[in-house]
Amino acid sequence: MGLFGFGKKKEEKTSCCYFENSTSETIKKAEREKERLSIKVLGGGCSKCKQLEKATLEALKELRMNDHIEHVTDFTEIATYGVMATPSLVVDGKVVSCGRVLSKNEIVVAIKKMRG
Repeated sequence: MGLFGFGKKKEEKTSCCYFENSTSETIKKAEREKERLSIKVLGGGCSKCKQLEKATLEALKELRMNDHIEHVTDFTEIATYGVMATPSLVVDGKVVSCGRVLSKNEIVVAIKKMRG
């Protein structure tokens, strides 16, 4: 009889979802990896920030990379990178430019240097 769950067959849970079996350590590791392989433009959204983002997109296209560029506009978060002037460019967690718009070629060199 199935009263109060007695006598019922236990259903086995099978999951195709990776995150169901994740531990806090594997999640932290994934976050570190995401930070390691990221490109960010830091700045409030002014025309210079947009120029830097456009040049970065062109550099990525030249390098045949399809990385996503995150535009960070929150000045509290920008301050965590230790920059005091924008626009700034962050590649794989390291500030490579601060307070000026890099050319496409300068960005290509910076990305190659960071990713070896």
